[in-house]
Amino acid sequence: MQFLTTKYYRLTAPTINKNKTCALLLCLGAVFSASFSSVIQASELAPYKATYNVLRKGKIHGEATRELSKATDETFVLKYHSNIEWMIFSDERIEETTFTIKDSQIHPVNYVMKREGTGPDKSFRIDFDPSEQKVKHSDSKYPLKLQWREDWQDLLSYQAQLRVDLMAGKTRFSYPIVDKEGDEKVYDFEVVGSETITLPVGNFETVKVRRMYDNDKRQALVWFAPSLDHMMVQLYKGKDGMEQFQIQLKSLNSDKVSL
Repeated sequence: MQFLTTKYYRLTAPTINKNKTCALLLCLGAVFSASFSSVIQASELAPYKATYNVLRKGKIHGEATRELSKATDETFVLKYHSNIEWMIFSDERIEETTFTIKDSQIHPVNYVMKREGTGPDKSFRIDFDPSEQKVKHSDSKYPLKLQWREDWQDLLSYQAQLRVDLMAGKTRFSYPIVDKEGDEKVYDFEVVGSETITLPVGNFETVKVRRMYDNDKRQALVWFAPSLDHMMVQLYKGKDGMEQFQIQLKSLNSDKVSL
């Protein structure tokens, strides 16, 4: 729920820039890796499984799955899995966050990422320890040098927090993130309007959300459908005004709504 377009490349072998194409594919996997109420309780987060087509220039290059489940009475697990094939390049990625929620605030417990495919493989784990007020990264022997914040998010939990905040009727959002390198970043978003869109599963009235960058080179838009419990139904990433990829919902099965 990470929210980028590079220049198009010809599909003929002599014109393929391997480094740029690989970087784009890594980005595709990494990036993809919400009813209104004043307070969202844990019991209102319904388990679900959603599948998406990953497209570029109108052609499907892979599939992504997001699944929310309850681990215990107090904890949830959000999983993301994508498998993308483009020409001779591939990217398979699994992300998983375990979190709790109290008074509409999601608190990550741990985050795990595993990536395989063209280019270097990668795997790491980040743990959030509120009792010691420390954040630990599997690549570091010692806790990260980060000042503890009660609103820390990981690279997947912030997407669940965004959905919860949309449920609560908020229109501007700012999330402090611990990224894959163990550094702090801030992701900012705003609601920019409503739009009716057409997807493989039908037409939906949606809330359109834009990620706010510090320059206008990158673009990221996300559409959430209130009729589907504010589920994310479409995502667009671009750079310099050119499409990088899109993601579109193709099936949904949850305790509240199904397609």
